[in-house]
Amino acid sequence: MKFKKSTYRLLKNFKFLPNKRLLKIRYRYYTDEKLNLENPKKFNEKITWLKLHFHVPLLTQLADKFAVRTYVSEKIGDVYLNELYNVYYSVDAIDFDQLPNQFVLKGVHGSSLNIIVKDKSKLDIKKAKKTMRKWMKHCQYKKVGLEWAYKNIEPKIIAEKYLEEEGKDVLHDYKFFCFNGEPKFLQVDIDRGSKDYRCFYDLDWNQLPFSVLTKTLYNCDVTKPSNFEEMKTLAKTLADDLPFVRVDFYAINNKTIFGEMTFYPGDGKEIFSPHKYNTIIGEYLKLPKIPEEHKIITVF
Repeated sequence: MKFKKSTYRLLKNFKFLPNKRLLKIRYRYYTDEKLNLENPKKFNEKITWLKLHFHVPLLTQLADKFAVRTYVSEKIGDVYLNELYNVYYSVDAIDFDQLPNQFVLKGVHGSSLNIIVKDKSKLDIKKAKKTMRKWMKHCQYKKVGLEWAYKNIEPKIIAEKYLEEEGKDVLHDYKFFCFNGEPKFLQVDIDRGSKDYRCFYDLDWNQLPFSVLTKTLYNCDVTKPSNFEEMKTLAKTLADDLPFVRVDFYAINNKTIFGEMTFYPGDGKEIFSPHKYNTIIGEYLKLPKIPEEHKIITVF
């Protein structure tokens, strides 16, 4: 039966539906395409397949913005971690008097849970606490697209150093797409939160001829960071042999700072332009085999 767009809009919120069915509905609503989970070819299809079938416990640690610090420390060293001021398991535990004038508050258990404080004297603490109490009830797994890595993360908030670089209002984000342990290309986000420019580069720093429709393509050349080769090496080390992970870094005054690790970019529903790159990128990702008599993969 062919449903109208309005029907899919309604059905995508029916969380009681079986996961596979719900993901197919959501995929159709957001991409206007049918989801092929039996023989996935496109990048978005394979990311959605991983949501359903790749449930390795390590993902929970790596998606947690606090717990991942231990993994990063063990794999590449503390030197690449941003300074951590504190971790809080309740909003009321946050002592703003103990924090410096500039800092960032993050919910570790989801995306876009950030409060950037450039001047503490101008912070509306009451409003910030109200926002963070909403964070503590947030479940990325249920509220977004069954992103399994977030399902078992304990909600908490971290306070980190505010990162800045002279001459830039917003830091560039360098996001390495790693497939089966190998970085293949990277996404560069520019003026995030304001102009939201985005472009993609290969590992020889040639701009790639595609983007995603949700962001504005940055047509100008981006200067290659001096620590680019180091970031490539570190991304490979952190990616290990995972089927797919995006490893994010900042480059500040020639220094590499780890950002986060992401398993479901764009929730597996990005619209690529040109559209063919959804399939081209999908070819990089070799999905693991599900063990016989099992529906999920718990080791890799």
